[in-house]
Amino acid sequence: MIAVIQRVLSASVTIDNCLHSKIDNGLLVLLGVKQGDTERDAELLAKKISNLRIFSDENDKMNLSVQDLKGEVLVVSNFTLLANYKKGNRPDYMNGAKPDEANRLYEYFCSCISQSVPTKTGVFGADMKLGLVNDGPVTIVMDSEVLK
Repeated sequence: MIAVIQRVLSASVTIDNCLHSKIDNGLLVLLGVKQGDTERDAELLAKKISNLRIFSDENDKMNLSVQDLKGEVLVVSNFTLLANYKKGNRPDYMNGAKPDEANRLYEYFCSCISQSVPTKTGVFGADMKLGLVNDGPVTIVMDSEVLK
């Protein structure tokens, strides 16, 4: 699994011109599920992200997690994170998990992270419009393979 984690002051998902989800201070997580990913990948990422110390403490040091902050997480599925751009100028997405499996693992990841942090989501497979106010900016790309 690939996750792009952004520290945000706010983030939202709009679908068909209707606000679907919104968070204030917390993390926006774009999640891509690749072929061969398992529930273990989801568990590892959820634990690492919920404990990631990227929020400033009283001394302006990045020493607090989203849990410490009592923040929220907005998780949005994003298969384009699995783009293969090696050949030509049109990426292919063949490394992505099949939609049924990707959705199952996306939902599982959301359930894992929601055990420690209030979590909102987008809608798997929907055409979503994201709004965010990035804080810092602080953006981290995480691959579950590194955590194994």
